[in-house]
Amino acid sequence: MATPSTLAMILAGGRVDELGVLTHYRPKSAVPFGGFARVIDFPLSNLMRSGIERIAILSQYRSYSLINHIGTGAAWDMIGRNRGIFILPPFKDYYNPHWYRGSADAVYQNLDFIRYNKPEEILILSGDHIYEMDYRQLIRFHHEQDADLTAAFIKVEKKNAARRFGVAEIADNTAEGGRLLSYEEKPEEPKGDWASLTVLCFKPKVLCAILKENQAAESYEFGRDIIPMMMRRGMKVFGYKFNGYWGYTRTVDEYWQTSMDLLGDSPLIDMEHWGLRTNLEHRGIRDCQPLKVGPDGSLDNSMAYNGCIVEGIVRNSILFPGVQVEKGAEVSNSILFFNNTVKEGSKLERVISDVNTSFGSGVRAGAAGGRVTVIGWNNHVPDGMVIGGGCSVAPEMDADKWPQEGLADLEELR
Repeated sequence: MATPSTLAMILAGGRVDELGVLTHYRPKSAVPFGGFARVIDFPLSNLMRSGIERIAILSQYRSYSLINHIGTGAAWDMIGRNRGIFILPPFKDYYNPHWYRGSADAVYQNLDFIRYNKPEEILILSGDHIYEMDYRQLIRFHHEQDADLTAAFIKVEKKNAARRFGVAEIADNTAEGGRLLSYEEKPEEPKGDWASLTVLCFKPKVLCAILKENQAAESYEFGRDIIPMMMRRGMKVFGYKFNGYWGYTRTVDEYWQTSMDLLGDSPLIDMEHWGLRTNLEHRGIRDCQPLKVGPDGSLDNSMAYNGCIVEGIVRNSILFPGVQVEKGAEVSNSILFFNNTVKEGSKLERVISDVNTSFGSGVRAGAAGGRVTVIGWNNHVPDGMVIGGGCSVAPEMDADKWPQEGLADLEELR
């Protein structure tokens, strides 16, 4: 039986401060998304549909939620001979005194795993982007160009790329892509208008050599260090032009907007068409009762998964399993994670609420048209509490720490 030619490695262990309380207890790749799934499900489903069945997940920050979600890998058909999902946590040993010091260092510390699998190409992916891609097309382009590295990019406006993405200029060799003419990591004034997707295809020998050389440096990132180093050496670095949807989830506002792209008559994200898979055993999703909408309940341009009970009004919102919206409550433009309860008379507007949170009677949270309010997990918001727009509430707040006067716009409660 032929062994897989491609080894995929997913960078999934990081936490970003911009997601605030949503990543207090989980890596960004394990943040819930889409009413039932997790962000990492998108690259995993892409790999499954692309026939890439040998996958390593590099995890560091608070890995339990991610490990619990991946399980055996069966949800993505990653069980069997010559296939599987392997979670590679950081480690220290006689030769290596460091935890993962960056994306490139994380891969370097697992070169023995790469050598053991003997791949013909190595595909390195970010675990926190929302998109659909057939990686086989990129890999074919990589081989046709005999590239040392092929990176995927998407067209963006320069003003939107400044200080946010790695940005490249790509020669028009073919409609699919061309040689990189320049590359800058999060520049203030970008030269190019192609933003990196952090989808990287390497020749294994080239990757191993460049990562070993990078160990003498003080920074260990693919975008900041590895790609520029290869460009300076005149190595064969190509850009693959991706033309599909790409959702970014680095900040709260970006996560909220990407989630809203699931809604509408013609949503930009079509999870059913994309063939998204998730682990339905995680949090007992598969055992939830069907969605129940009461006689006074309504769902308008919203998603509500099994296990939800809607007795109130829900507009332009996403409800995960176990959410209950009582009669007389209103939820608008919001995202409620697993097992939230919204009591009678409460109104939520542009709120993201983490798991196991309840909103008492008469609560007012969030504000229309402003910044998104985020409530950490395992909270009970007291009856009558007023929380302004753009507020942030830490997980598991004690009852006596909630201020009687409420929270003004942009205020934090820790």
